[in-house]
Amino acid sequence: MSTIIDTFIAPPCREEIEILYQDNHLLLINKPAGLLSLSGKNPRNLDSVHHRLVKQFPGCTLVHRLDFGTSGLMVIARNKAINAALCQQFSQRSVTKIYRALLCGHLDDDEGVIDAPIAKDPALFPLMSICPINGKPARSRYRVIERTHQVLEDGTLLPLTRVELTPETGRTHQLRIHCQLLGHPILGCDLYGGLLQAGTGQTPRLMLHASALNFVHPVSGERINARSACPF
Repeated sequence: MSTIIDTFIAPPCREEIEILYQDNHLLLINKPAGLLSLSGKNPRNLDSVHHRLVKQFPGCTLVHRLDFGTSGLMVIARNKAINAALCQQFSQRSVTKIYRALLCGHLDDDEGVIDAPIAKDPALFPLMSICPINGKPARSRYRVIERTHQVLEDGTLLPLTRVELTPETGRTHQLRIHCQLLGHPILGCDLYGGLLQAGTGQTPRLMLHASALNFVHPVSGERINARSACPF
C-alpha cells in the first residue's frame, strides 16, 4: 500500500473570515480563497477556518469543507448535536450547494450533466481520478451563464465560460475533476489543468466560489437559503 506524503505548505492567508449569520446553534460564513478548512498535520498548516473560529466559538465543528483555493459559503455547527443533524442532511443529499466558476475555453452546450465516479489513489496524492471500477458515484450539473474573453497583456484573447455548477454528490475535488473531464478545466486549478492553457499561468486563484447553500435549520425548522456574491 502506498503511503500518502503531504508536502503542501499553505501560504499565509491575510483575508478574514466573514460571518454572515450566527445564532446559538450554527454559523454561516464566507470563506476566503487560500485558507484551509481544517488545520493540516504539518504544524506549518495550522491556520484554517476551524482554527480561527474555535477561538471565538469554543466547541464549533465543521459540517463540510471547501478546498483550500475555493471561496464561499460554509455552515459551521456550534455543538455536536447540531453537527450530527446537519451532517444527516448532507448525507441524505437534502442540502443544495451551488457554485460559480470560470472555465477555460467555450463550452459547446448550454447545460449538461457529468456522471463519472471518482476514486482516491494514494500514489497520485493529492489528485483524485475518474475510475468506473473503484470510484464512488459522482454527479454534477452545469449551466452556462456567459461565454466571454479575457484580454491578455499581449492583446490576445483568452476564451472563458462562466458557469453555475451544482454537485449532486460531495466527492473530494468533484467539480474540479468533472470540469477537466468536460475538456474545460476551472481557471486557476493547479491540479486538473486550469493553468496549462497559454495565458492562464498568472491566474491569482482557483476561480471557484460556493455561491449558494440551502438547508433546513436543525432547531427552528426554517429553510435557510444563503447567498454569497461571486468575487470574480
